[in-house]
Amino acid sequence: MIHSTAMVSPKADLGREVRVGPGAVIEAEAIVGDRCEIRAHAVVAAGTCIGPGNQVGYAAVIGAEPQDLSWDGAPSRVVIGEGNVIREHVTIHRGAKPESETRIGDGNYLMVGCHVGHNCLVGNRTILVNHVLLAGYVRVGDRAFLGGGSVFHQHVRIGELAMVRGGIRIGMDIPPFLMAVDENEVAGVNRVGLRRAGFSEATRRQIEAAYCILYESGRNVSQALQEMERRWLSGEVRRMIDFIRASRRGICSPNRARRGAGQAKQARDPNVSGG
Repeated sequence: MIHSTAMVSPKADLGREVRVGPGAVIEAEAIVGDRCEIRAHAVVAAGTCIGPGNQVGYAAVIGAEPQDLSWDGAPSRVVIGEGNVIREHVTIHRGAKPESETRIGDGNYLMVGCHVGHNCLVGNRTILVNHVLLAGYVRVGDRAFLGGGSVFHQHVRIGELAMVRGGIRIGMDIPPFLMAVDENEVAGVNRVGLRRAGFSEATRRQIEAAYCILYESGRNVSQALQEMERRWLSGEVRRMIDFIRASRRGICSPNRARRGAGQAKQARDPNVSGG
């Protein structure tokens, strides 16, 4: 059902059972999949491909031009998967390079006022709470949780099942399964998230042991990775290793308060190095 005041280009491609609200705009060459709902005053710009079963909230803007001074008007895209909820005033910008794309996976929940910059890649089943801001080329792993008002520098990567405290700034990579609690600082493993995701107790203990080696053993990152590789040849810890080795911006540091506690523990027990 298309409201009489909606402006839908005859060159747009709409699937079955699509609902378009009052004042919404769907431009030429936009693709909207089956059973989508485009609510009042939302804009779906040219070059946007939206899969089935998505909800685009009031006054959201999907596929607008990238905020990148190098963009020369070349065509690019936004590609959105299936079953996402995109709430009011969310903005998702298309790629900055010719024929590049910004991509959102399946089953994500983007709350009010979030911004996904050009060339971002958001995985599946993530939650971006109100007013999360992703600069260009940010990568968000599956089932990550980003707290309200958190801000991410361009090219930052957030690992799978990472949890980020609201209202903080992040300019370095957050390894999978960890909790970011302050600016470029992590403090422990996302235990609740891992349990809810169905990770076994044995797997959770391995991840916690890897965290201790990486952040609480006194090793530098290279030494910690060597020890982690010696102990774990596959599985979730191996995914952590691969993520860290691929980092361009470096990974977040241990939280200062927790680091101080770990150093005090080392002073009391010289065998706590994890070797």
